[in-house]
Amino acid sequence: MPSTTPQGSTRPQRVYFFSTCVVDLMAPQAGVDAIELIQAAGIEVDFPVAQSCCGQPAYTSGYTEEARRVARAQLALFPHPWPIVVPSGSCAGMMVHEWPRLFADDARLAEPARQVARRVIEFSAFARDVLGLAEAAAALQAKPVRVALHTSCAARREMGTHLPSEALLRALPGVEMVEPARVAECCGFGGTFSARHPAISGAMVNDKLDAVRDSGADVLVSADCGCLLNLHLAADKRRAAGETLPRCVHLASFVRERLGASDAARQVTD
Repeated sequence: MPSTTPQGSTRPQRVYFFSTCVVDLMAPQAGVDAIELIQAAGIEVDFPVAQSCCGQPAYTSGYTEEARRVARAQLALFPHPWPIVVPSGSCAGMMVHEWPRLFADDARLAEPARQVARRVIEFSAFARDVLGLAEAAAALQAKPVRVALHTSCAARREMGTHLPSEALLRALPGVEMVEPARVAECCGFGGTFSARHPAISGAMVNDKLDAVRDSGADVLVSADCGCLLNLHLAADKRRAAGETLPRCVHLASFVRERLGASDAARQVTD
């Protein structure tokens, strides 16, 4: 498993922000919260307006050429040697591991794909190691809250992003970390898996919510919006039936909230 901080802890003057299509279309405030934290540290953020998808849905469904076409459209968006911050370990994993494989036999694009992959850094690792948010939060005071962390399967296994995410949360003021049973299990989203196998996916997300509820968490935090949307919408259905479940929020939004920002998203769909 590679380091989640490919460029070390040196603070750059400028970064690219690759928001992911899920954040862009379904959870934009999570992306805004991540950008606000980066800018508050004095780093300029470049948001390539032509960005779309990393190609992971097509790739994991077996449509390799379609995934290559989507990824190819992104490669030219990062011409300067700045870090590329991605608020999703799953998408970051696709860019780091699979983009070089997709273009390995392309004489023109193989090296650009490798160069982009080397500059990708997942948001929680960037926040901990480059922004130093764990240290910045240490002296603050806040109301106690119990927090459970969910990390997507790809983010956990490809990028190890549960480690910087957990370190960040533990450093936040007033946060008590709780660990649900079978914490490493899938939430049932799995990209297109949830669309192809809805009954299995539904059983899995409810198992995950049962475990989170039983942990006593007030808030469920993740740096992966695909999982968060799956968990949030399933929890909403159960809340409508009278059940009490924690709110689901992106890590960047929760960090901003604990640091005192009144405009941070309170849940992933804000």
